Amino acid sequence: MHPTSLVSRWNRISFRSLALPIALGMMSLSLVNPALAQEKLIRTLTVTGRGVEMIPSTLAQVRLGVQIQGKTAEAVQQEVAQRSTAVVAYLKSRNVQKLETTGINLSPVYSYEQQVQRLTGYQATNTVSFQIGTQQAGALLDGAVKAGATQIDQVSFTATEGSIATAQKQALREATQDAQQQADTVLTALQLTRRDVIGIQVNGASAPPPMPLANAKFAATSGGLATTPAIGGEQSVEASVTLQISY
Repeated sequence: MHPTSLVSRWNRISFRSLALPIALGMMSLSLVNPALAQEKLIRTLTVTGRGVEMIPSTLAQVRLGVQIQGKTAEAVQQEVAQRSTAVVAYLKSRNVQKLETTGINLSPVYSYEQQVQRLTGYQATNTVSFQIGTQQAGALLDGAVKAGATQIDQVSFTATEGSIATAQKQALREATQDAQQQADTVLTALQLTRRDVIGIQVNGASAPPPMPLANAKFAATSGGLATTPAIGGEQSVEASVTLQISY
């Protein structure tokens, strides 16, 4: 056999013998996912903390208006317009906040006798909404009725925007501390040590909805010149935070 052929054959055999261990080594390395191996070494505890802040309801949200019935649409609408103008002028003089018209309606009124529908007149309504300090709400409602308002549709109580924002931040702080304390209690009982916070989920701090009249102290007094009392009470702002903690 030619010497060159022997050398070439020997090189092919040597390459194959070396390629097999290298391939096996690469295969064994590919079977070990470094990220997966590291993840198995990280032990985590997930806890959710809760924070609650109580704040006073210092604003009254009021919706009131004028409702009139009469024989003709023109007469009814005219009287409602006059009364509503007087009510709005009174509310502006008391410097109420967020005053706006929330409804204007004119509709026919029917009676039914022996299954026969008969037009008997018209009904007109004009409603407005506004905010006023809770302490001034009772006297203002009485004044609005004197000015011409014929109905009070809704009274609810809420806190100021600034108070709510401050309470939301404090509730989040309390929720975070609560979650950390829970984690410490559990890990200490298991004789483990809290390490790093590797995940945070802020579930938000919900603003309190306005407190309706049914849940607040509000009662009309009868007779004399007594002022209608209105006491808003307190509202709660809640927040929750979820922490994923390694140990």
